Amino acid sequence: MKFAIFGSGGVGGYFGGRLAHAGNDVTFIARGRHLAQITETGLRVDSIGGDFVVKPAKVTDSPQSVGEVDVVIVATKAWQLSESIEQLKYLVGERTMVLPLLNGIEHMDLLVDTFGSRVIGGLCRISSFVTGPGHITHVGIKPFIAFGELNNEKSGRVRELYEIFSAVDGISVEVPEDVQVAMWEKFVFICSTSGVGAVTRQTMDVFRAVPESRVLLASAVREVENVGRAKGVALPSALVEMLLKRIDSLPAGMVASMQKDIMEGKPSELEAQTGAVIRMGRALGIPTPTHEFIYASLLPMELKARGK
Repeated sequence: MKFAIFGSGGVGGYFGGRLAHAGNDVTFIARGRHLAQITETGLRVDSIGGDFVVKPAKVTDSPQSVGEVDVVIVATKAWQLSESIEQLKYLVGERTMVLPLLNGIEHMDLLVDTFGSRVIGGLCRISSFVTGPGHITHVGIKPFIAFGELNNEKSGRVRELYEIFSAVDGISVEVPEDVQVAMWEKFVFICSTSGVGAVTRQTMDVFRAVPESRVLLASAVREVENVGRAKGVALPSALVEMLLKRIDSLPAGMVASMQKDIMEGKPSELEAQTGAVIRMGRALGIPTPTHEFIYASLLPMELKARGK
């Protein structure tokens, strides 16, 4: 299979790097200093699972020059997707799989509206970031990727993609029984930990251990769960307890990417995560007071980061 990685930051750089290092045909879409450094010295990945360098790396800022591929892994920031759709179209043909690994959930509507059945459901769990141009650092947890047909059909294309990822070191891969449920479980987790982390400005091991902020966390989880159920997603009955247990098992020092961006004064995924919960809740008549508090607390920093 021929892969294109659209968004070569912490997520796309890691998963694409692992695929390329394993011998797969991978082209990275990058720009600026990141593009220049990868072109000159390759893509460097420092990982708790073993460091490696992809050199030479196929990289370009022109999707037009790549053309149609078998799989596009979309790993941009959620708020960058709408402005990237036209560029994505150059990579997508009739037989292309579009695999999104974005934080959030609303992006699925945009992708399906644009590319239809070419889109499969996808999510990942990883703690990684761009350390510098051409340099990705992975810390904390073993990277996990899951994907599947949106109707949960056991298709040949998903099976083939699973076999490719299964042969790659440094990645745990799964085809869930219900990819919609899996994506929503990730959405519940990332919205809640990102929001509480950004408000408290503490790592997960700190805010999970303080009784008051743990209550805030559980409340945030429950609100997203309620929204998901109202949308017809068959989330597990013990989701709050399950996610709190997962959060308790994470190593010290974990920080969600939205929190990291906010604390660094950068534009973040506040609208795609916390804002999305509030919008969906209002449309469905589901109260989301915890997320409304988080959103109101963080919005001034978000607006400042965006120069507004």
